[in-house]
Amino acid sequence: MEILTLMAVLAGSLGLTAFARRYNLSAPLLIVVVALGVSFIPDVPRLELEPELILSLVLPPLLYSTSLESSVTQFRATLRPIIALGVVLVAVTALVVGFTVHLLLPDLPLASALVLGAVVAPPDAVTAVAIGRRLGLPRRLMTVLTGESLVNDAAALTLYKIALAAVLGTAGSVGHGFAVFSVAVVLGVAVGLAIAVVVSFVRRRLDDPLMESTIGIIVPFAAYVTAEHLHPFSADFSGSGVLAVVAAGLYLGNRSLHAGPATRVQDSSVWASIDVLLEALVFALMGLQLPFILEGVEANARDNGTLVLDAVIVLAVTMLIRIPYVFASSYLPQTMRLFGRGRPVPPWRYLTVLSWTGMRGVVTLAAATGVPLVTAAGDPFPGRDEIQLFAFAVAIGTVLAQGLTLPVLIKKLGVLDPHEAERDEQEELAARNAAMEAALARLDEILPEMLSSVDIPAAKAEKLANRLRTLVETRYRGAVAAISLSAEERDGSPHAAFIRARRELLVTQREVLLSEAKAGNLDDDVLRKVLRELDLEELALTNTLTSRVS
Repeated sequence: MEILTLMAVLAGSLGLTAFARRYNLSAPLLIVVVALGVSFIPDVPRLELEPELILSLVLPPLLYSTSLESSVTQFRATLRPIIALGVVLVAVTALVVGFTVHLLLPDLPLASALVLGAVVAPPDAVTAVAIGRRLGLPRRLMTVLTGESLVNDAAALTLYKIALAAVLGTAGSVGHGFAVFSVAVVLGVAVGLAIAVVVSFVRRRLDDPLMESTIGIIVPFAAYVTAEHLHPFSADFSGSGVLAVVAAGLYLGNRSLHAGPATRVQDSSVWASIDVLLEALVFALMGLQLPFILEGVEANARDNGTLVLDAVIVLAVTMLIRIPYVFASSYLPQTMRLFGRGRPVPPWRYLTVLSWTGMRGVVTLAAATGVPLVTAAGDPFPGRDEIQLFAFAVAIGTVLAQGLTLPVLIKKLGVLDPHEAERDEQEELAARNAAMEAALARLDEILPEMLSSVDIPAAKAEKLANRLRTLVETRYRGAVAAISLSAEERDGSPHAAFIRARRELLVTQREVLLSEAKAGNLDDDVLRKVLRELDLEELALTNTLTSRVS
């Protein structure tokens, strides 16, 4: 890739992302559509997708970031549907698509058709999760979507390696394939957890937020590369880099709840920025692959019309196989239900939305691009051009067809949990009340120690303690008011007026400081120090629960 061309693509995709966020549009869809249009412009520099770049440098941080934000408790509670969708459905899709392609193109070896099946099997939940969050899908449904996206790439890429080995002539028996899959799972999870435990141990002893965040950036790459390059028995066996990243992210994300506040705030900002950057880039690269696909079609000996029709059929099969699977998995006998034993069957509206969230992503294109040119015998890889064409059709087709219609479907069906907000409010109130009572009790405990260690009169010390009590109680009352008032009442409440006034004062202070620096009365280092204090104070006003009233 030419570095200047890559920078231009990145700048353009970030600009489109900013536009989409400003006007509440779907950034992935907008980027893909614009990139497809740009790919038709003559003499535009071309960027060919490099599989190693995507699988080693782009996929790990995206998976890791999602894992960090995932709840281990919720992940464990929804493990059954996550496995059902992220592993079983991936295998079912690979087989169904593979046999369908073999029927459409009988001269194409079944092993090559199964390679294509594995390539198009894993959905990329980035678009679905983004749409779901924006429209307020129930948390349990969001947990299933997120969890599926964390494990399905590992299942699909492992099946891809097995099918690829069959075509290349290096595969063993069916039992050998199961062994490869099992080793990939066990070794991948073990490597991820081992790295996470070591990193957690080191970070706890650093007490340096900057270094803790810096080490965290290295984790997904270290986990992925280590797992993929460990071959305990032979070159056929290795760990799953994807599962190593997911395991490390889940562990460290859970441990981060006990980290220092500066580290948590910094990590959140760092990974949010990395997500936006990489997601913008990968969707742009997806759209820009069209010229390479068209070249493969032109060079193919098959009739172009037949290939296009077959590509449409493969797209339809890939999209539609998910629908009956989701419903069947939920309505089968209790022991087989998708959402777990002992749980009621989810409403059909939930299942309908879940069945329509099968958008494919850049992993599909990267795997298709990574298909070798020749087999171990030196012969051309059978069906390589067809695999790339069908993979592109599925990736772009699902992003456009399902991505454009999913918001409409969610709104039409009204897939919301009407009681979720109420439950959240009750939990927040109970937690804040417990925190307030604990803080006041602790204050009563340390007050005698404070009186004995500070050389001030008792009355003054008691006055200081009362100020602390008032501060704790005031923040609690503000939170209660923010929860109990309606949106209109919040805007007109005294607490809202206080926050608006406080922000106005902070703006005034900031303007005076900048004027003083401009006049040469304030050194830049001192200016940055004071501005940081004001910024943190304003962020506290913005990010607390009571900011709902502003």
